[in-house]
Amino acid sequence: MERRKFLRGSALISGLMAVSPLEALKATPIVSSKKFPSKAKNIIFMVSDGMSSGTLAMADLYSRKMLGKGTNWMNLYLENKVSRAVMDTASASSIVTDSAAASSAFGGGTRVKNGMLNVGPNGENYLPIWQYAKSKGKKAGCVTTVTITHATPAGFCINSAKRSAEPEIAEMYAEFGFDVMMGGGDEFFNPEKRKDKKDIYALFSQKDYAILKDRSDLKKITKGKPLLGVFNTGALPYTLDRNNIPTLQNTPTLAEMAKAAIDQMKDNKEGFVLQVEGGKVDWAAHANDIGALVHDQLAFDEAIKVVMDFAEKDKNTLVIITTDHGNANPGTIYGDAASKNFESIAQYKYTNEYLLNSLHANFNLQQIKDVVFEVNGFSLSDKEAIEILGFYNGLEKEDGLYNYKKLPYHLYAEIQKKHNSVGWISMDHSGDYVELAMYGSGSEQLRPFMKNTDVHQLMKNAIT
Repeated sequence: MERRKFLRGSALISGLMAVSPLEALKATPIVSSKKFPSKAKNIIFMVSDGMSSGTLAMADLYSRKMLGKGTNWMNLYLENKVSRAVMDTASASSIVTDSAAASSAFGGGTRVKNGMLNVGPNGENYLPIWQYAKSKGKKAGCVTTVTITHATPAGFCINSAKRSAEPEIAEMYAEFGFDVMMGGGDEFFNPEKRKDKKDIYALFSQKDYAILKDRSDLKKITKGKPLLGVFNTGALPYTLDRNNIPTLQNTPTLAEMAKAAIDQMKDNKEGFVLQVEGGKVDWAAHANDIGALVHDQLAFDEAIKVVMDFAEKDKNTLVIITTDHGNANPGTIYGDAASKNFESIAQYKYTNEYLLNSLHANFNLQQIKDVVFEVNGFSLSDKEAIEILGFYNGLEKEDGLYNYKKLPYHLYAEIQKKHNSVGWISMDHSGDYVELAMYGSGSEQLRPFMKNTDVHQLMKNAIT
């Protein structure tokens, strides 16, 4: 009798072992104790672009130590308000995705090659989720801290064989009539900056869009009118610089843009869909810039509060909070002075981008030391100052995405590491599994392990 029980148990174990752990996880839905309608009137998709798990952890650690409170994202976990999973972010061409393929997986539901936006290997076009939502009568929009034509918002909205086709993407947005689009990218709309001299602002104006150019315009919005907000040439400033340079404070925060977008679309009878992207988190990771990274992640976290305040009151909104991929995998490093070193980040007045742009080839070593001490609060050695100066004299070069000036980001991050105990594995994307959290209508579909394309289907199921 006992032997038969053992054999039955062994057979059960053998059957389970035949299924991979990931497949077993996928087969088990998360059971939520919270009851929401099965269909979502609204969807708000929040993506902290390029957020490795270390970024999330360090932002929370900084907030607790320096601001005396946990981050909104981690508090959602602590208060058990959301369902949580891990997500595989691969593209069709690599285990390490770029933002275009990652957004296309969410937006079009099919993995495409890096660099493509909802376009398959033979030119197939996959219907972007925000176009689908528009066909169901919903209003649709995107807000971001990078150019509004960048890969992440574009992946929810259009089809393009090249993510770099931002001038054309700006025109496509007008063609499809998305209701709220806000971010940077004046060079793609302004006839004086476009190579073809097309006035894309005029194209939007002809379609009765209100054109917003600075933060104060958010207070002058006409209810119900479609909005195009373009607040800067290129991306919006890093939060750390914006907070400390008065001339940059005419650009809105991500939280302010998110609130304006929600307010503008929430009264639509059929609801709305909105993407909220912290795009400069990714750029900070590419630059190994811990000050920029932490403060832009915290700015994204403030947008989470805006979104959750609305969703908890509305009770008919699906909120998705995630990232599209990891980047540079930063983290704190063990050592006797780790805690004290990490706290020194609070002294950083500006980003490494600002600091390194302030240095020049004609500087002497003392001038370089003075700038670093003023901005970061620590002293360089002569050897470190000589190494930095070598880049400005053309003796050395440093590549990297969004580093067209060849600034010595990696070298400087290695110098900072001695003082802040933060290390980086690279200056580029990583293929690690990432955080995925959901709240509200449709979140019961979340499983403990998801592919990025599964999120597309989950949103589509919540809409239909």
